[in-house]
Amino acid sequence: MKPIAICLAVLLSAISWRSLAVEAEAGVDPAVAATITTTLREARPDLEYSVLAASPVPGFYQVQVEGGPILHVREGGEYFFDGSLYQARPGMFVNLSELEMVEQRRQGIAGVAVSDTIVFAPADGNTKGVLNVFTDVDCGYCRKLHQSVAELNALGIEVRYLAFPRAGIGSESYRKMVSAWCAEDRQGALTRLKNGEAVPLQQCEDNPVAAQFELGQELGVNGTPASILADGTLVPGYHSARDFAHILGIDTADEPR
Repeated sequence: MKPIAICLAVLLSAISWRSLAVEAEAGVDPAVAATITTTLREARPDLEYSVLAASPVPGFYQVQVEGGPILHVREGGEYFFDGSLYQARPGMFVNLSELEMVEQRRQGIAGVAVSDTIVFAPADGNTKGVLNVFTDVDCGYCRKLHQSVAELNALGIEVRYLAFPRAGIGSESYRKMVSAWCAEDRQGALTRLKNGEAVPLQQCEDNPVAAQFELGQELGVNGTPASILADGTLVPGYHSARDFAHILGIDTADEPR
């Protein structure tokens, strides 16, 4: 994939949204917030809503559905739309929704202890960039990406795996990933699972698999592999090692092909 195509894929990636407290945030007229939430609850009383702020679209407000998306709701609450909000600026379309998520992802990934990830680092210790990769051991493109780990490491890219069993907590993939995170040799167990091999099923009380799965959902991960850079940029899908190096700003001109 060409660099321009990669950037466009990152820009247009679909995102889901983080749960926030249910009440109007500071700066929102309480009367407006009450009207909006009352109207929404009359339609769907099984959901909880939080009015976050005025939308960039005049007359609309950003409303978080707890555990779900952010809606752009018209004052009064009877009309809304969801999905990414774009602004046309000279020479570009800007995904305003994505801009809001970048900082949340940056903070979220910074809060993950490296010891809770499965790390594949350059052997010479010369790390030039880091990929935080939400992965599933039964995902075909996750397996393909894992086959590139040696090349990524050779380019100075450290891979930190976080668990994202797409079938959900309690699924077979979840149990496999718990076993990898609980294994004495976590790198080896994860590699065997990605190669389609079996590993002994085991449990450990402090495994982070469920927490990482939930974090991924909060940060907008809706498929695997999904890589989050240190600055909060989400790079969905599989890319070659050299494409990742380009995304990270690593010069590969002197590297053998």
